[in-house]
Amino acid sequence: MKHINVALFVPHLGCPHNCIFCDQRAISGVRSMITREEIENACRVASKTPHDINNSEIAFFGGSFTAVDRDIQKMCLETASRFVGSEFGGIRISTRSDCIYGEELDFLKSYGVTAIELGAQSMFQSVLDANERGHSPEDTVRASALIKERGFSLGLQMMTGLYGSDGDMDRETARRFIELRPDTVRIYPTVVLKNTRLMRLYEEKKYIPPDFDETAELCAELLQMFRSENIKVIRLGLHSGGGVGSDFAAGVYHPAFGEICESIIFRKETEKLLSGSPGGFYRVTVNPADISKAVGQKKSNILFFRKKGYYLTVSGSVLVQKGSVEVAHERN
Repeated sequence: MKHINVALFVPHLGCPHNCIFCDQRAISGVRSMITREEIENACRVASKTPHDINNSEIAFFGGSFTAVDRDIQKMCLETASRFVGSEFGGIRISTRSDCIYGEELDFLKSYGVTAIELGAQSMFQSVLDANERGHSPEDTVRASALIKERGFSLGLQMMTGLYGSDGDMDRETARRFIELRPDTVRIYPTVVLKNTRLMRLYEEKKYIPPDFDETAELCAELLQMFRSENIKVIRLGLHSGGGVGSDFAAGVYHPAFGEICESIIFRKETEKLLSGSPGGFYRVTVNPADISKAVGQKKSNILFFRKKGYYLTVSGSVLVQKGSVEVAHERN
């Protein structure tokens, strides 16, 4: 049975700070406050698709949910909670690290909230200050512990390539996330959106975002770091849709960014297996679900190895575990 996530976006009402990179309207496509009717309709429509109830959620994103007016929180949760148990396993919300405290968590639990994601973004105070986040790494540590103590699933969100950060700092943020033992992680490369302060820094050449290849290589590395610790990465890159496409000015934004990062992992694994082998024709075997990742976007992996003298044929076998690669030399 399939997993369903009913994504509902709360406008930029609760955030006490306006981060230099942020334009929630562009990111979510939402311009006005969500209504009770919209929540009910989204849940009813989604519930008609056959799905695994225990592995499906109603999710409120954007707007730092726990900083939104309590009456709005109550309306959203009351409406969504009617579908919890019968159609969906729980409710997921996202918020800021400095907007989590005990009484709020009791309120959330009473309405069936099961998972809380924190927009931590970085674990360096200098980076948070440069981007005017308004919270600290200590806030993330404190909030993460409190969320886990109260029995919620913990999710952490990080951004790569932020103003004032670099690849090594992003790797260290990932390592500090791992120490907090979240259940899930989202990784968002920084995108420069029109009408933001980051756009002005970009225009003034004070901020130069990492290029696409550099970012994809880094995010593939971070993905492997989290996977090695059994921490699930549930999103790589901003979702397509909304207004991101029209408001995009610079940075890394691609609707298949996650797949591109996956293909880099398969490329590197194949490279290891071919290390020391003579050029020629080889058969790469992966799980059928991984064929497109092994081939790469627009056959990027096939072309990469062809330039090195390796001619690959990729095939699928259910005998190969997902994420694994087997390589065999073939006669010319």
